[in-house]
Amino acid sequence: MKIVIIGDFPAAAKEQIKNHFPEDWEVKIILPHQAEEELQDADVLIPEHIRVNADLLEKAPRLKLVQTGAGYDNVNLEDCTRFGIQVCNASGVNANAVAEHVMAFILCWYKNILSLDSFLKARRDESELDYRGAELSEKTIGIVGLGHVGRKVAEYCNAFHMNVLGYSRKPVDLGGVLQTDLDRVFRESDIVSIHIPLNESTRHMINSDVFDKMKSDALLINTSRGAVVNQDQLVLALRQGRIGGACLDVFEEEPLSADHPLRDLNNVILTPHTAGLPDGVRYHKKRYDFFLRNINKVINGELPECRLNVV
Repeated sequence: MKIVIIGDFPAAAKEQIKNHFPEDWEVKIILPHQAEEELQDADVLIPEHIRVNADLLEKAPRLKLVQTGAGYDNVNLEDCTRFGIQVCNASGVNANAVAEHVMAFILCWYKNILSLDSFLKARRDESELDYRGAELSEKTIGIVGLGHVGRKVAEYCNAFHMNVLGYSRKPVDLGGVLQTDLDRVFRESDIVSIHIPLNESTRHMINSDVFDKMKSDALLINTSRGAVVNQDQLVLALRQGRIGGACLDVFEEEPLSADHPLRDLNNVILTPHTAGLPDGVRYHKKRYDFFLRNINKVINGELPECRLNVV
C-alpha cells in the first residue's frame, strides 16, 4: 500500500504523519513538483495545496482513493469519477477544533486579550490603558452555514447566552438557533461567522455589498475557505471602518504573503490556517485516524465514509 501526501509540511509533522500509518505501508510526503514520479504506483492520494484533475490523475494509473480533509474544493469530482477513483472527505472530523478556534477568536476580540498582553509586556503605565471590552451575553452571532462546525459554534454560543441567528441553504433541525435569511443575519449580527464550503456559488459571497449591510462595529470571522470572502474588498472595508474588525484563519492565497495589507491592520486577528489542527502543526490525530479507517475500508472492499462520488 502506497500513500502519497502532497503538501508542504514541517519535519515534526512529517514524522507524526508517517508514524500514524502501519510500518509496512509506504508513505511519501512530497511537494507538488514531485507528483509525477511518486503517483505512478500510488494507491491513495491525500492532496494538500494541489489541484486534483485529469492532468494529475493520468499520472496515477493505480490510484483507488483520493482522501481529503473537510474541504474538497481542490478536487474535480467529475474527473475522478471518470477515472474510477473514489473521493472522500473527512466531514465533521475537525468540527470541535474549528468551533473552539472560533470561540477563541471571539473571546480574544471582545476581551482584548492580545492588546492587553502587549500592553503589559511593553511595561506601559496602567494609567494609559484604554480598555473597551464587552460581555458576550446578549451579543448576537450570525452563523452562515449550519453544518458540523456551524452547529457546534451555535452550541458553544448558546452556553455563553448569546443570541444565535443562523442561515442554511436547507433548513436544519437545530434548537437554540433562529434560522433566517442572509440579509437579516448580516444586518442584525454583532458577529458573523462563516462556515460554508467553497464552490462557484460561494466564491466571494462575502463582499462589499455584505459589508455595507453589516453593523459598523461588527466582527467578521472566517474559518472556512479564504476565497469565500473577497479579500481586497474586506481590506478596504476594514480600512474605512465600515465593519469593526475581522478574525481570519484562511486566506485567498496561502500562505499569506509577507507584504499582504492584512498584516498591517490593527483591527484584525490572523492565524495561519490552523483552526482544524489543534494538536500539532499541520497534523491532527482525529483526522489521520479517520484517513486510516477509510483507507482500510477501501483495502477490504468496503464502502468508505463520507463519499463524494459514486464509482
